[in-house]
Parts: sequence; structure tokens; C-alpha cells
Amino acid sequence: MLDLIMKDILGTPSILVGLFALLGLLLQRKSAADVVSGTLKTVMGFIIIGAGATVLIEALNVFSQMFDHAFHVQGVIPNNEAIVAAAQSKFGTSTALIMVFGMIVNIILARFTPLKYIFLTGHHTLFMACLIAVSLSVGGMNGIPLVVIGSIILGFCMVVFPALLQPYVRKITGSDDFAIGHFGTVGYYISAKVGGWFGNKEKTTEEIKVPKSLGFLRDTSVAVSLTMTIFFVVVALFAGQSFIETKLSGGSNFIVFSFMQAITFAAGVYIILTGVRMLIAEIVPAFKGIADKVAPNTKPALDCPTVFPFAPNAVIIGFLFSFIAGMISMFVLPLVGLKVIVPGLVPHFFTGAAAGVFGNATGGIRGAMLGSFANGLIISFLPAILLVLLGDVGFEGTTFGDSDFGIIGVLILSIMKLLGLA
Repeated sequence: MLDLIMKDILGTPSILVGLFALLGLLLQRKSAADVVSGTLKTVMGFIIIGAGATVLIEALNVFSQMFDHAFHVQGVIPNNEAIVAAAQSKFGTSTALIMVFGMIVNIILARFTPLKYIFLTGHHTLFMACLIAVSLSVGGMNGIPLVVIGSIILGFCMVVFPALLQPYVRKITGSDDFAIGHFGTVGYYISAKVGGWFGNKEKTTEEIKVPKSLGFLRDTSVAVSLTMTIFFVVVALFAGQSFIETKLSGGSNFIVFSFMQAITFAAGVYIILTGVRMLIAEIVPAFKGIADKVAPNTKPALDCPTVFPFAPNAVIIGFLFSFIAGMISMFVLPLVGLKVIVPGLVPHFFTGAAAGVFGNATGGIRGAMLGSFANGLIISFLPAILLVLLGDVGFEGTTFGDSDFGIIGVLILSIMKLLGLA
């Protein structure tokens, strides 16, 4: 039963979000039809986002293989899913306990402090719980103290990070209905700051002037398709026809294959945006019930793609400039004595895109470019520093990817070293 609750229910983000929606609708005493409809649509919206991410990630994995072969890159590839899976045999129990009790701490803090946020991005809750479990363990802590301290740290992360971003979320959305609950917060915050310092918010990415003959580029799906087609085909030419047709495409022409992967990527983005719109339309009204009854005046903190529809052009600009920063970092890291961090397409797309939206909100086009570039540097250097502090804990070839994991891991291990515990 415990395994069912922690793994199959709390460990399934769509069910977790659906349960919150169900509770909210019940607390509002909605009709049975509204409860069933709202709950199912919430779960469906989350699943649609996941389905879009799966489609997108498959295309990015193909691109990553072409890229690695073309440029002969070897190093550590940040991937949250991979490192959490690798950690489960040794840290699985402590991760699960920290996740469950951390969520309880989150609700308590939202109820009794000014930090009125309920973190609903279940998979990132799991990732952060794992990072905290590993960091505290490496720092010399175990047993009940590890779970207690870890749960408190996680609970605080689940309210502090959304609060940090909320002023900028209001700028982006024009409302205060929801927050961002995604552990790339430091990257987004710095992107917004950089945009404010060096950009011009009057020249927004969404007002990029397109000649009438290129008016079709105003369609986000078309713009993404063309951008990624150029990206894929150029890398395919460097990777070579032989490699792609023998290793990846199953004999299909390498240019045609690359084109189809680019369109697949664009389809993934389209699916994600559709899911986001459905999720927001259902979860915000449903959440009102929880806010009114359990934790008054709280806001749901949702995954980072929820800001994508507010600045679709900034999404693509953010991804490209974050990835460029990752490419540059790949050559700089060895010069300062750190391991090579290969720019992972998944973290650079999701966090880079969101950073572009935040940078655009404060600094327009230039803010989106420079802010997402800063994010790319952050998610390249922080994982490398974290690797040094974690030492040899049995994870080869991968590490935690997004900015907040690096910040929290480095802080935990640095404090424990200062206290003489590590």
C-alpha cells in the first residue's frame, strides 16, 4: 500500500495534479459533472504536456546523436531523469520519504507563512528530493535526520523559488493566477535581471516585424518548423550521410530524415502548448477550492511550459541562445579545471525557452537573447561545480541539469563542509 501511494500515485505527476484539482472542486461543492470533467481535463492536460515532451525529446535525442558524432564530443551530459534512475538503488527510500514529507512541509508553509504557493510539478519535486538525499548523504548524514532535514529543505524550496519569480510571472501573464514551480528558477530570475539591465522591454520578441511575403512566419508552428529544419539539416551535413543512414534513419535519406525530425520537434512544441492551455484552464479555477479552504490565498506553482504561450518567439530565441552558451562553455570548462558538460538539448530547450520568456518580459528581444545566454552559462557551470563536490557517488556520464539543483546541492555540501560534517 505504501509503495502504491508513494510510487504509483504521488510519483505520477498527472495523477498528483488531478488529485489537487479533484480536492479543489469538491471543496467548492461543484456538481458531479463539473468534478468529473474538471478532474479528467486536468489530468488530460498534464498528460498532453508529457506526450508533447516525449515527442520533442525523441527528436532531440536524434539531434544529440548526430551532434556528438559530427563534433566528436565526449563528456558529462546533464539529465535529471537519468541520474534519478541511477540513484534509486542506493537513495530510493530516502528520496521517496523526503518527497512525501517535503510536500507536507510545503502545504504547512503555504498555510502559515506569507509564501502562499503549492508546488504542483511532481517530477521536479522528485528530482529535488533525490538531489537533497544524495547531497545530505555525501555530506555525512543518514537515517531519520536525513529525512527530516531533507524534507524541510525541500518544502522551503517549493515555496521560496516560486515566490522569487512571481513578480516576473505577473509581468508575463498580466495576472496573478498561478506561479512557476520548476527548479530552473535561478536561471529564469537571472535572465529577467539581465534583460532589465541590458535590454529594452518596449521592443518585445512578439513584435518582430516580418515582411508581408514572410507573413506565414507569424504562425508559431511554421516558425519553429523552419528554425529547427535549418538546425537539423546543418548538423546532419556535418554528421555525414553514412552515419545517419546506417545508425539512425534505417536507410532513409539523411536529409529527408533530418527534415522529418525537425517537423517532429515542432509537433512536440505544438502539443505542449495545447496541453498547457488545457491545464491552466482547469487547474486555476479548481485550485480556488484548496486556496479558500485549506491554505487561503495560495497559488498553484506549475511547470515552466505554462509561460510559453505568452511569448512563442521568445521560446525559440531562448532555446537557441541558451544552447549557444552551452556550446561555448563546453570549451571553456576544461580550461578552468572542470569536467566537460555537453550541452543537453532537453535542459537547454525547456529552461532556455523559459529564460527567453522571462528575459523578454524585462528586456524585449535583447533581454531574451542575453538572459537565455546567461541561463545557458549557469546550467553549464553549476553542474560541473556540483560534480566536484559530489565526488564519486557512482553516477557516470550524467548529473543534475537545471540551475536550482546545482544551487541547492552546492549550498548543502558547502555548509556541511564548513560545519565539518562532510
